[in-house]
Amino acid sequence: MLTSLAKSNFSKVVLPLILIGLICFGALPGYLSGGQWRWKAPPQVTVLNQLKALRKQGIEIPGWQSIEKTPVPIGERKWMLQNLQDSTQTKATVLFLPQNRSIDQPQVEWADLDGAQQLKTDSHHQIQIGSITVEFLRAWTPLQTYAVMRWYAWEDGGHPAPFWWFIRDRALQWQNRRAAWVAVNISLPIEPLDDIEPHRTKLESLVQTVQSTLTTQVLRSNS
Repeated sequence: MLTSLAKSNFSKVVLPLILIGLICFGALPGYLSGGQWRWKAPPQVTVLNQLKALRKQGIEIPGWQSIEKTPVPIGERKWMLQNLQDSTQTKATVLFLPQNRSIDQPQVEWADLDGAQQLKTDSHHQIQIGSITVEFLRAWTPLQTYAVMRWYAWEDGGHPAPFWWFIRDRALQWQNRRAAWVAVNISLPIEPLDDIEPHRTKLESLVQTVQSTLTTQVLRSNS
């Protein structure tokens, strides 16, 4: 078995090599076909109009009534806030930050959100929901506690870490395509400092509905 030191050295050496290989994997076909490295002139995102509509109008989420839809400034950007309610009177808030330009990459969206709302967080862990991975956490202010799930959504998957969008985007560039993205943050108000696990099922269902709706209405190109 590998020792701890050997494992550490393996991660430091092999993982960067894998990343470099994946970057070249995405860039080389563009160089061979177009005479320049694709990372210098990547393909354009083809769903910018749909992303723009989401940013201005939001979307209808099946099974949930949108009580409010409004753009809200967070940091230096505007998110689309939607307050929702279902048939059981459960309330939830969804925040969307759609990609604005083809060159935009996900970076510090979660730090912006938590900082702007002065949220404290704990109980962070990742869970798999269908084709996507989300971060599941507890967040609170002096007045309210929330169970939260967040991720970057793209057409055929999603993950809370920008790194995995980067890998997917580079792979798609080989096919002259891009991984358009939307940062999604769903919060469910709960009792003060309550355990978030009992709220997991309700949130997972809403996450699946939001991801499916984004895929069909926003992130999938019609061309």
